Amino acid sequence: MTDDQRATRGITILAIWVDGLVGIVKVIVGTIVGSAALIADGVHSFSDLITDGFVLAATHYGQQGPDHDHPYGHGRIETLATLFLGSMLIFVAGAIAWSSVERLLSNAAIPPPGYWAVGIALVTLLAKEALYHATMRVARRTKSRLLEANAWHSRSDVFSTAVVILAMLGTQWGYGWLDTLAAVIVGLLVGKVGWSLLWDAGRELIDTALPVSTQHAMRDVAMSVPGVTGIHDLRTRLSAGRTMLDLHVVVSPRISVSEGHEIGNEVSRRLRLAFPELTDLTFHIDPEDDAGEGDPSRFPGLPLRPDVEATLAERWQPLNVWNEIREIELHYLEGAVTVVVCLDEQAPFSSPAVIEQLGERAKDIEWFDQVEVKRLA
Repeated sequence: MTDDQRATRGITILAIWVDGLVGIVKVIVGTIVGSAALIADGVHSFSDLITDGFVLAATHYGQQGPDHDHPYGHGRIETLATLFLGSMLIFVAGAIAWSSVERLLSNAAIPPPGYWAVGIALVTLLAKEALYHATMRVARRTKSRLLEANAWHSRSDVFSTAVVILAMLGTQWGYGWLDTLAAVIVGLLVGKVGWSLLWDAGRELIDTALPVSTQHAMRDVAMSVPGVTGIHDLRTRLSAGRTMLDLHVVVSPRISVSEGHEIGNEVSRRLRLAFPELTDLTFHIDPEDDAGEGDPSRFPGLPLRPDVEATLAERWQPLNVWNEIREIELHYLEGAVTVVVCLDEQAPFSSPAVIEQLGERAKDIEWFDQVEVKRLA
């Protein structure tokens, strides 16, 4: 178990104890003094207890590393748990609001709760506020959106309890209808938190991109790397607090494969340094900017080296220079192939003459662009 997993587990177990105790106290005291608002607030605390259990399970399974069946990890488990948590909160909110409206319409008598009940409610408020801050510290350190959502769930209990305390004071002073109104407000607060969780988790499930400003900043960092001539197809998405990025890096078409790859590695290094939340980054090296042209693998391609060499051998073998060719470089640019013929430095042929001879023999090949000569030391 990692340090982050231990911290998440520890704070969630603490939350289970706090939420369970707070919920029991609120329901018991609310029943004794006849406060619907305090009972509703207690039910809200019990919903915290249930969601704590889901957070505990989801973080356990969601933080497991990649395996054969889940090569990208199990982070979506946390997202699904957040969806369930939000749905449950909306259900609880509807139940609280409905029962409170019925009570308001029935004109039921609401007795004063007593200042002792107000004091107990205040203690539970302080306990939940302390739990919120402790949970949020762990959530930020572990970068867990689910744990952060659970922290705000605890914070919503603080807000609702504050409303209940004001309503209880109003009832104590003879305004009994405030208690029922407060219960309705608590229901709305709970529902708002639930909707926010559903919205964020839903956006994550459909791979919503990072803000445009962040994408522009990432593009600027990538363009600052020497050797990068362009960036396109930059795409981002989130998954359970993990930020994923893939992009195409355009480099000079005549550099070596290893140099182009190292330029891509430097792009990756600088992006990870500038955006520490990046957990997965994939770059693709392009020799030219083909943005907007679609996926080239979906269209007919140019012949690869075996076919190119076979065709050129058929055309060039009759020429005297053929036996002096040591290697051939191929550059696939702008839909055609440029052939670079490498000769020994002492080869008894002039480069212009070789270019003219070879070019004349290959000019009618469909994929051929031009021939160049390079002398090897």
